[in-house]
Amino acid sequence: MSLSRSSIVAEARSWIGTPYRHQGSLKGVGCDCLGLVRGVWRGVIGAEPERAPPYARDWAEASGDEAFARAARAHLVEIDPVQFLPGDVLLFRYAPRYPAKHAAIVTELEAMIHAHDGARVCEVAVAPWWRRRLAFAFRFPGVG
Repeated sequence: MSLSRSSIVAEARSWIGTPYRHQGSLKGVGCDCLGLVRGVWRGVIGAEPERAPPYARDWAEASGDEAFARAARAHLVEIDPVQFLPGDVLLFRYAPRYPAKHAAIVTELEAMIHAHDGARVCEVAVAPWWRRRLAFAFRFPGVG
């Protein structure tokens, strides 16, 4: 199966405006950053490969474990973070001492879509603030 970058970007953009909801993953109803990636997966690939376990808002700070990156490695293809392209998934650290806990989907070389607490899903620049916090990058399986 070959998956196009444009289909991933189009699906991600179709989530713009979805309200932020912790642990949510329903387009137009509510999602968090993981829920956005899960929803895009369902939209372009199909059924999710596993059920996401419940998680607290401070799970990364509390555990100190790179659980998000480990889960991404199980289902996505890890790439060099500086080599991301449209359709790729980025993981960010909010602080150097914390594990990565925020995800976004690249839409253009300088733009991404993400779900952020207190806001709606939106498309923003991959600004220097985000680039400094970029920890991991992944590609959906089957991207041609």
